[in-house]
Amino acid sequence: MSTITEERIELSTIRPVSRSIRSRSTFNDDVPEDSAFSTTAIPDGGYGWTIVFCCSIMTFWNNGIINCWGVLQKALLDSTLSSVSTSTLSFVGTLGLAGGAFYGLVAVRMMRWLGARTTSLLGVLIMGLSLIGSSFCTENLAGLFGTAGVLAGIGMSLVYTVSNTLPVQYFSSKIGLANGLVKLGGGIGATVMAVALEALNRRVGIAWTFRIQGILTIATGLPAAWMLKERAPLRNVPFVDLEMFKSVPYIAVFAAGAICTFALFIPPYFLPLFAQSIGLSSSTGASLVAGFSASSAIGRFIAGPLCDRLGPVNMFLATMTLNAVSMLAIWPVSDTLGPLVLFAALNGVANGSFFTTVPTVVAGMFGPGRAAVAMSMAVTGWSGGYLMGAPIAGYLLQAAGGSQDGTGKQGVETYRPAIFYAGGVATASALFVLVARLKLTRKVVKKV
Repeated sequence: MSTITEERIELSTIRPVSRSIRSRSTFNDDVPEDSAFSTTAIPDGGYGWTIVFCCSIMTFWNNGIINCWGVLQKALLDSTLSSVSTSTLSFVGTLGLAGGAFYGLVAVRMMRWLGARTTSLLGVLIMGLSLIGSSFCTENLAGLFGTAGVLAGIGMSLVYTVSNTLPVQYFSSKIGLANGLVKLGGGIGATVMAVALEALNRRVGIAWTFRIQGILTIATGLPAAWMLKERAPLRNVPFVDLEMFKSVPYIAVFAAGAICTFALFIPPYFLPLFAQSIGLSSSTGASLVAGFSASSAIGRFIAGPLCDRLGPVNMFLATMTLNAVSMLAIWPVSDTLGPLVLFAALNGVANGSFFTTVPTVVAGMFGPGRAAVAMSMAVTGWSGGYLMGAPIAGYLLQAAGGSQDGTGKQGVETYRPAIFYAGGVATASALFVLVARLKLTRKVVKKV
């Protein structure tokens, strides 16, 4: 038995998966027991806390772009792009989301060639320049597709890949906590920027809102990226590892993530429009997005320790169940502010928890030596949902007679087709997680 297989078994709490890949080593670089990839050699702290802090800063700005497109979209529809449909403009944000997922495998290769520091420096710089570039395209839809769509997607992919990969090299038993803290930074970023961008737009206009966000991203993100370093460089990393798809639990987790992303960003993208359509103000809509993002931050953090305590797959199942129930049971009847706040809070917690539990599940399945490729493959599977999820909801809204700018008191019934689409997708995702859980163990009370 190779040493690298021993590492997987020692790290993993999901032993059936370890047995399924026991017969071979994907990497042809068996490493000694005291190597950087040995679980027993991982410090579970030390400089790892600096890595966590720096990664959390980068995810602050990464999520400030991802989660807040709904606020910027509403500002553009109210000003320079009032003639553009909601479904078309939402493609700009989802193109950035999809690119952030789609380029993940390429980002892993860049980490191997350039190292984590250079890769993250490039990612932060490209994210910031994409925002500054967008400031000159506020009246040009094609230009926004190139800057806020394509360019932002490339930058976010580099940053997201590094922030998912490095904590695995520094933590083993505390990997859930480390991932939770990293993702907490993203949740805080989404919360702060949702309010800040709406306020900036009212004071300085949409163009300078983009510019200020881009300048701040570069000014604070580059120093954080400079402090990153790997314990060991990625070696002999394959572009893809199809052997992983021999594991049924991994297939189920892969499918759950790919399906869930069709619904994941519908709430933050459409809450501003939804709020205005039932008679609430635009500032209330932005506050709802901020509340959603604050709840997401809470979910990102608490999911980490809960993964360590309850088991990552158990936590993943609870997350997807909460996501589905909140969409199907609360949002469809949220025709006043109270239920809408409750929905934003519960769905936000589930949304944030998703981003912490998935990396923890994958790391537990394959260990530090293979986690980068396994996670990047999983994230690449999210690109279809990121690209089409919100636009499909926009088309359903349009088909139901909803106005594209969200004006007028239309009522919640106009949004119900889009809401039930999101809830159905979330339910399907939860069922795939349940399949993974049952393949690993049928015991109801078991940490897995």
